[in-house]
Amino acid sequence: MTYSIVARDAATGQLGVAVESRYFSTGSVVTWAEAGVGAVATQSFARIDYGPELLALMRDGRDPRSALNERVAADDGRSVRQVACVDAAGRGAAHTGELCIADAGHITGGGFAVQANMMANDRVWPAMRDAYERASGDLAGRMLAALNAAQAAGGDIRGQQSAALLVVGGEQSARPWLREIELRVEDHRDPLGELARLLRMHRAYQLSDEGEAAILKGDIDAARAAFTRAVELAPEDEQLQFFAGLALLRGGDEANATPLLRSAFATAPGFADLVPRLVRLGTVQQELLARIEALRP
Repeated sequence: MTYSIVARDAATGQLGVAVESRYFSTGSVVTWAEAGVGAVATQSFARIDYGPELLALMRDGRDPRSALNERVAADDGRSVRQVACVDAAGRGAAHTGELCIADAGHITGGGFAVQANMMANDRVWPAMRDAYERASGDLAGRMLAALNAAQAAGGDIRGQQSAALLVVGGEQSARPWLREIELRVEDHRDPLGELARLLRMHRAYQLSDEGEAAILKGDIDAARAAFTRAVELAPEDEQLQFFAGLALLRGGDEANATPLLRSAFATAPGFADLVPRLVRLGTVQQELLARIEALRP
């Protein structure tokens, strides 16, 4: 009893699935994806097996329509199922059983499929299509726009509870378990608002990682830009301030490191207590220890 989208980004090849439902922990059931293979959403009296089964068939080269037709034909409960999939070539397919609880339906488009059941009205999935096709930015943001449009159009007739977002890369990998983004809101009064917050945090931590990588390369300007943007995205997160400050200090940018560390220590004193423990790891040089500890409130 859910609305969801599966999609492939034509520019990056990324594959993803996003979902919201008045159901606890919907992401543990609905969302399936594998890099360079495809993405699957299985919902409405969900048969979880559709996820791994359809991914296996697409991994073997089957197109989504024939793969889905085969699995649906073998399912005695197909009349109450709703399933959608998209592959690494952007081909999509969806099934809505005739006994799915109204309002229910799906739309497949260029590189995506949207589907919904037990909705407040039949405008929900067309609104998802329109929002996804109009949205700009990365795949995660565009899929989130589709979910928000579904809710704005009426959403699940029962209300909201959980949401999830899963994005994988466009190329097959020897490590198929890798995810580029995997976020879940298990139980929340505003799951889409919380999912948006988690996506913002994910992007901030990505920027922090880019800053660390720039420090290791000796590119202080790139590091400063990445860390500044990370802290701007998530100003409430003392951990980002702390590790940004440490990295910049190691890179010789004490002027920008000092206010970050001072702010982190003021709101979360445990980070100041952590500093001496990082010396053995090499994360903090011994010669910097006294200067860092002097920034305690």
